[in-house]
Amino acid sequence: MPPLSISATAQDAGKRLDQFLAAHLPETSRARVQQLIAQRMVLVDDSTAKASLRLRGGERIVVIGSTSPPPLQAMAENIPLDIVFEDDDLAVVNKPAGMTVHAGAGATEEERNRGTLVNALLHHFGQLSAVGGELRPGIVHRLDKATSGLLVVAKSDEAHRRLANQFVRRQVKKKYIALVHGWMKQDRGTISTSISRDRVRRTRMTTRRSGGREAITHYTVDRRMDSLYGKFTLLEVQIDTGRTHQIRVHLASLRHPIVGDTLYGAPHEIRSKAGGLALPRNFLHAAALQFLHPRTGEHLSFAAPLPSALADFLQSLGG
Repeated sequence: MPPLSISATAQDAGKRLDQFLAAHLPETSRARVQQLIAQRMVLVDDSTAKASLRLRGGERIVVIGSTSPPPLQAMAENIPLDIVFEDDDLAVVNKPAGMTVHAGAGATEEERNRGTLVNALLHHFGQLSAVGGELRPGIVHRLDKATSGLLVVAKSDEAHRRLANQFVRRQVKKKYIALVHGWMKQDRGTISTSISRDRVRRTRMTTRRSGGREAITHYTVDRRMDSLYGKFTLLEVQIDTGRTHQIRVHLASLRHPIVGDTLYGAPHEIRSKAGGLALPRNFLHAAALQFLHPRTGEHLSFAAPLPSALADFLQSLGG
């Protein structure tokens, strides 16, 4: 990319250098502008400067580095991994809560591409399918960061395509365990409201907008609990579709948010006369997974027990 030259005017006097550049480069984030300045890729009258420099007006500012961040590429990291099953075509892993499946948007390479499931997979398996792109090798489906449980990973492109086709055809069966606030009225039910991104809070999804994507969630009550901390319902949940935050937003739409899911209305702490109780993750666990082997057609079925953090939380409630 050739150097980009911008001249400050009298109206720019008093503005910070990073503020000035962010305004003149609308497709470049302020974080990226600050990166360029820190890397000495920005010259003010032929000299490097700090992001906090206050302009006087009349300066010539030259950007000599790319305004777009370098493309991310997943890297291998030696991170412990709970491998439930593995062969030449695929692997099934039990993802812990707190681990992001793959890198996403962020200010720096360190923030965006460290500690992910993909990093761990690359270290343990080396070769994974490339169908999903350089940031998502092997990833056929995902779980939210705060959700634990089973994921199938493709080692080859052919296995990836055949597994993805099973998801499209709704042949993959997934069972989740969820604990929600309050008592569900019905012993079982189906939620089929469409899901869209929330217009105001972009990190959330919503069922309150028209024209969203089809989403189908089935639930069955395992038991209702009446504890010192209030009423709760333990559910088995199955989904026909795999929309972002699907189970979380669907259950919250019934006014029964998942315990720990503060994004969708659950409290940060549950209070009682005995004190407070908090869960630093969502009480949502992908407990069972069934699909056909992409090469042999064999029916495969896997299960993962509740993590100790969730089992202990139930015990604290008296469950």
